[in-house]
Amino acid sequence: MTAKIFAVDSAQTLADFEQDALRVADVIRERGVSEGDRVILKAGNSAAYVSVLFALMHVGASIVLVDQQEHAAETRRIALRTGAVMALVDDDAPIDEETRAVHLYELIAPAVGRPIGAGLRLDFTPWGSRPDGLIMWTSGSTGRPKAAVKSGAKFLKNLERNADQVGHRPDDVLMPLLPFAHQYGLSMVLIAWIRQCSLVIAPYKRLDRAVQLAGRTGATVVDATPSSYRSILNLVRRKPALRAQLESVRMFCSGAAPLDGTLSDRYVDEFGLSLLDSYGSTELGNIAFATLDNPVSCGRAMDGIKLRIVDEDGIPVSPGEAGEIEVDTPDALEGHLAEDGGIDSFPTGWQTTGDLGYLDAQDNLYVLGRKFAVHRMGYTLYPELIERKAAVSHISTRIVPLPDDRRGAQLVFFVEDEELREASHWRDRLCEVLPAYEQPNRVVVLESFPLNRNGKPDKKALEKLAGEQP
Repeated sequence: MTAKIFAVDSAQTLADFEQDALRVADVIRERGVSEGDRVILKAGNSAAYVSVLFALMHVGASIVLVDQQEHAAETRRIALRTGAVMALVDDDAPIDEETRAVHLYELIAPAVGRPIGAGLRLDFTPWGSRPDGLIMWTSGSTGRPKAAVKSGAKFLKNLERNADQVGHRPDDVLMPLLPFAHQYGLSMVLIAWIRQCSLVIAPYKRLDRAVQLAGRTGATVVDATPSSYRSILNLVRRKPALRAQLESVRMFCSGAAPLDGTLSDRYVDEFGLSLLDSYGSTELGNIAFATLDNPVSCGRAMDGIKLRIVDEDGIPVSPGEAGEIEVDTPDALEGHLAEDGGIDSFPTGWQTTGDLGYLDAQDNLYVLGRKFAVHRMGYTLYPELIERKAAVSHISTRIVPLPDDRRGAQLVFFVEDEELREASHWRDRLCEVLPAYEQPNRVVVLESFPLNRNGKPDKKALEKLAGEQP
């Protein structure tokens, strides 16, 4: 099968797409970008985005990825802090007048038909040699976002480990339902290049259209967040004809947010395939993956990467015992971006993650949640562990703790329910499965959880909602 790049309204062989990216690289150089310059890329998913991304890598620029929805004032602050020579944007990206902005179309249009040298291929070696080849922003779900500065070569090596473990093949058709400006989505774009397989640039915010595109392109590997998978399942059950559009899929891969085992079970019932979970972060890269031959929780760590679980004193614990997840990976970030644009070096060796989990006897990783303790009624509780306990009973909930002088904390349970059943219904269900000290003070029913730009439940939005509740 000839590898292709599919978009909503276009299709092109990967070989032709490569030639066009080389032409765009020439235009970028004419715009004054040289090897080592920092350039902001702020745009939504599109074929033009991928072409410009590859062109910047070929030029050897340092790529500063900024979410398309980021405010103009914050983008300006990023431009000043990184020393970016320009921002490459699309029509929907907010940008201020002070930042030198070039629209992607201004690069794509002049590149059409431009002559290039015979036999010329994309070469990411100059980009790989840069310690700041990629600057990415953490989600900020646990605090203010940080800028992770990553080596181009290490980033690509991490994706080779990823592709090897998961088993991506040249005949695959990858369809990531994710923003390309973040770790997970970008990973899939570049794995398509590394494996020289097909890539589908799908409208991930319109899952009904994305499912139809999966059928038309013969998608074999889908990557998405748990919330997207829940929506896809609901779509297929409401419109059974859509199910046939996913018959070519051989792997449903999940990441970026905790996966409920019950959701994976529902995919087994519907498609005969488990959701293959994963674990990683913007700063440390991709770490562990479940696979078709080992579809157990988040699977094992990739070759060359080590995992361990430690107690409160930092001492490794036995298999099956919960504690904090620590990672030792050669693919970690070089450091965080300093205020003056330099790099504050990141230490090597074992790194704490702030995540709770355990390893089973076969070294499969189970992620239990963030290590955020709440003291309530004399107990030390971890809200995300309570959420997991509720999920086993098919209750999709997110908990927001609020300070309480008498009890130590109040627990506001947000329950996701498309039917919007009464809060009393869900309170009764929760009280059946939780001990008294873990039961809710309040229950708020939502049709769906608010999501942040990464597709994760938006904790800040939920905290705001919890504070507004009477």
